[in-house]
Amino acid sequence: MSRRLNCRVSQNLWNELQAEAKRTGNSLSHIVQEKLGAAYDLEHHTIFQVSTSTAVTKGLFKGCTTVADLKDHGDFGLGTFEDLDGEMILFEGQAYQARDGGIVSIAPETALTPFATVTRFSPEHHSALSAIETQLQLEACLDALRPSDNTFVGIRIDGIFDRIELRAACKAAPGEDLVAATSHQSEFAFENIEGTLVGFWAPAYAKTLTIAGYHLHFISKDRSKGGHLIDVTAQNLQAQLHLETDFHVAVPETEQFLAADLNEDPSADLQIAEHGHANDRN
Repeated sequence: MSRRLNCRVSQNLWNELQAEAKRTGNSLSHIVQEKLGAAYDLEHHTIFQVSTSTAVTKGLFKGCTTVADLKDHGDFGLGTFEDLDGEMILFEGQAYQARDGGIVSIAPETALTPFATVTRFSPEHHSALSAIETQLQLEACLDALRPSDNTFVGIRIDGIFDRIELRAACKAAPGEDLVAATSHQSEFAFENIEGTLVGFWAPAYAKTLTIAGYHLHFISKDRSKGGHLIDVTAQNLQAQLHLETDFHVAVPETEQFLAADLNEDPSADLQIAEHGHANDRN
């Protein structure tokens, strides 16, 4: 959640702020927040992630971090819950859990996550998107907004969606890996629904740590519906991009994680689990 700060500053400080804004191209709001964050040792422009994408593909679904602890590192992001029990959407400081059929509830502070990615969202870039017919087209529009293929980006997209197709992972059976678990996921669609897409874009070089490319979850404006994006149609959307400069991973200390063989490239399994259904349609 963002708060508005109104205060008086000296002329010298004002001149310095104006000069930095001109030099960097950043807004005064961004500069003040960055300086205050540094003064109070808060994490800004930092992605905090629990576990790794490779661990998830191997079926390491036991929770290792609570929702309450996750919120100490961000107010915006996504993930899943212990045993792959639904989709997590962290939005404006509140964590939501989307289960079968896209039904959303507020996640308890004590709920555990085996994998989540969060940040303190403070966008630098705003852009209108129009005539979106597919998820691939949406991603192409976002590609044009990203300044580099080598940096991480937080993404928020607001608007009324003509049709949005989603899925929610269902609880994994003991011994299932990610591909097996998502083979019986719940898939559903909503039409003429207002809400927000929350997520990230990550570079290809990070594929053994996180989900490379786009990873987006949806939450409706009334906070009653949500899930993992697999396709979309919309006429007018508003996109905001937050450029990330640091990436921190919390390595689980669970016996399951410490004993696992995590040397394989998870890309193929993630492609099936994260994008396979959408690609079949496009």
